[in-house]
Amino acid sequence: MDKIIINGGNPLKGKVTLGGAKNAVLPIMAASLLVDGTTHISRVPDLRDTRTMIKLLELVGGKAHLEGNDLWIDSKHVNKPVAPYDLVKTMRASFYVLGPLLARFGEAKVSLPGGCAWGPRPVDYHLQGLEMLGAKVTLESGYIRAKAKRLKGNHIRFDFPSVGATGNILMAAVTADGTTEIENAAREPEIMQLCQFLNSMGAKISGIGTHKIFIKGVNDLSPCDVSIIPDRIEAGTFLIAGAALGEVTVLEGEPDHLKVLLEKLEQTGANISISGKDICVRKGDVILPVDVETEVFPGYPTDLQAQWIALMTKAESDSVVTDTVYHDRFSHVAELNRFGADIRVLKNVASIKGKADLVGAPVMSTDIRASASLIIGGLMAKGKTEISRVYHIDRGYENIEEKFSSLGADITRLN
Repeated sequence: MDKIIINGGNPLKGKVTLGGAKNAVLPIMAASLLVDGTTHISRVPDLRDTRTMIKLLELVGGKAHLEGNDLWIDSKHVNKPVAPYDLVKTMRASFYVLGPLLARFGEAKVSLPGGCAWGPRPVDYHLQGLEMLGAKVTLESGYIRAKAKRLKGNHIRFDFPSVGATGNILMAAVTADGTTEIENAAREPEIMQLCQFLNSMGAKISGIGTHKIFIKGVNDLSPCDVSIIPDRIEAGTFLIAGAALGEVTVLEGEPDHLKVLLEKLEQTGANISISGKDICVRKGDVILPVDVETEVFPGYPTDLQAQWIALMTKAESDSVVTDTVYHDRFSHVAELNRFGADIRVLKNVASIKGKADLVGAPVMSTDIRASASLIIGGLMAKGKTEISRVYHIDRGYENIEEKFSSLGADITRLN
């Protein structure tokens, strides 16, 4: 397996070009299954997860061609509405095909999902929502089987604004009879782009960006082109690294998607400047401790929790990070402590001692965002760090070691 080797302590300075958002492109790729024709998607990040979704689209009968960061998906000959365990177990986002396959074919068989090692993330909201639309949903040998001659619009309320469930129900409801209302819908930018993409295909969705989304069912959809929004989590990762180690500018980002993070970075003493879509962070004289509590958008993202904990190990005093979205997402803590950090976790709260004297160490990736925190930890630490199981990093970051190297980091990949 590949490893990433870091010789820490180098200051960072420079500019980074962001890729398209992983969490936006995957549901849009799934949505291409709704139409008979070719969808062109630009600014597609070349990630393990993107390629996994391409394999899945091909397994159900689609044709996909990725050239650079442009992807063409021809769904004309899709005829096998089955998503097998071997693929779905490696990536939760594969479950996004359930809604569009059911909407197009009246049936779908999709394996229960896998993905990152941290914690259970049940699919109950997805299934309950589809049942509310009139689908008969059963579990057979580890597979979800859903059937409906024609889905019917309904009022669906989520107890929690699940991004995945909101996306799946949106894609299922766009061609249902009547109107569907999703109450307590997710408001993330990636869901907003999915709504806008579906509307470009001919759907009738309103309330985009609010907690109440209305979908008036239509009979026909047509293929269209779309350019993926910048990845706010990649942007946040590099900005946090800049606040720890120097000065970093992310190019062609979306500042409105990062408001809470930018406020928190300023509270640490970092200087933030925005020029159009470009965001620059400069490390302050000291790193002040700032507590963080993750929330659904527009709150602080759970996907930047691990990176923030890494930054806080170098703060002037102690801080606390609470994850209210995923209570057990702290697998990175034990690995950060191998650098010499002093982080303790009780339930969903991490308490971080500041002014840690970090020293390079062999560490292991456990999920996508934990991997990013280990890179930041290794960059801050003295000496050599070796990060194993970096296939997790490749699921969510495109050429991350090359981008950090361009900023002055001493970071390489060993095959």
